[in-house]
Amino acid sequence: MDLSAVRAELPVLERCAYLNAGTFGPLPRRTVAAMEQRLAYDLAEGRSGKAYFEAVLALRERVRDVLGRLIGAPEGSIALTGSTTDACNIAVNALRLGPDDEVVTTDLEHPGLEGGLRVSGARLRVVELRTRPPEEALAALEAAITPRTRLIALSHVAWTSGVVLPVRELVGRGIPVLVDGAQGAGAIPVDVAELGCDFYTVSAQKWLLGPDSTGCLYVRPELVEGLRVAFPSYLSWKRGTFELAPGAPRFEPGWIPSGSLEGLLASLEFAEEAGNGRFARARAMAERCRGLLAERTRLVTPPGQATLVTFAPEEDAAELVGRLAAAGVVIRDLPGLGWARASVGFWTSDDDLERLAAGL
Repeated sequence: MDLSAVRAELPVLERCAYLNAGTFGPLPRRTVAAMEQRLAYDLAEGRSGKAYFEAVLALRERVRDVLGRLIGAPEGSIALTGSTTDACNIAVNALRLGPDDEVVTTDLEHPGLEGGLRVSGARLRVVELRTRPPEEALAALEAAITPRTRLIALSHVAWTSGVVLPVRELVGRGIPVLVDGAQGAGAIPVDVAELGCDFYTVSAQKWLLGPDSTGCLYVRPELVEGLRVAFPSYLSWKRGTFELAPGAPRFEPGWIPSGSLEGLLASLEFAEEAGNGRFARARAMAERCRGLLAERTRLVTPPGQATLVTFAPEEDAAELVGRLAAAGVVIRDLPGLGWARASVGFWTSDDDLERLAAGL
């Protein structure tokens, strides 16, 4: 991978050490150019007529295809969404959970997943993993499964600690598995067929470097017909009917601006050009980050995880984030935990990490 060429596409890196893709990834030049071009077209030509509508539907299909290829999903199994929160809520509501049902989840989950679980009506069995080493996670999760368990819902990569959770080991029990992939897709290799999960959510504005409010939900094809479409949109139906559209697109909650879709395609193209080696490079840089920080602070993230590196600074985490931002180093704090988190991507340089370490 040509690191200098990659970094030249990400102009924010000229200004600062940007280590916050776990919230929003740096935007590539081509992404913004594609969005501007699409908006200029809409400005000049308008947004109406059959040809316009058909073109946007075709654009949505192209985005589904590329996202599906990214995570190894078969045709017809991708629903476009505006966020992982949308996708998690769609999946949870599709299962018709009630007070007699139990959901196994963890204390590492983002509100985008946990919030939907809390209002589902089901009883939550929250497995305490925050203080456990990763090798104990599977046994703890298995111990929480009962005959009443109707869903296992967990992150692929925990947004707080950066730990990779044992998704593959939890499938095949006759219980649907919903995976929050916000910190997985684009950061580490993802193959939903290999994972065997039933639902996988993607936040494209994070590690895929896409525009705001872009993402998707993977639904295992064998499940689609038995799931409830709890939030139908114009896109949920075969055109001109109230017959549900085939496959996962029936779960799409609504329109995504065409400029955002064009931008997302450009971001996905950028990642593909960087090649599959980008994943190994990102993980190697995350380990490099761990090594530098271990000399200066207490690490939260164990070795051998994904691309988030969380640590517990001696000073107030929010104040540290502000101090580092003033010095041109962008990370984030994790409210309520006293932790700070660095997001390390394939575009991250040694200089970026040394600036972070120096700031500590």
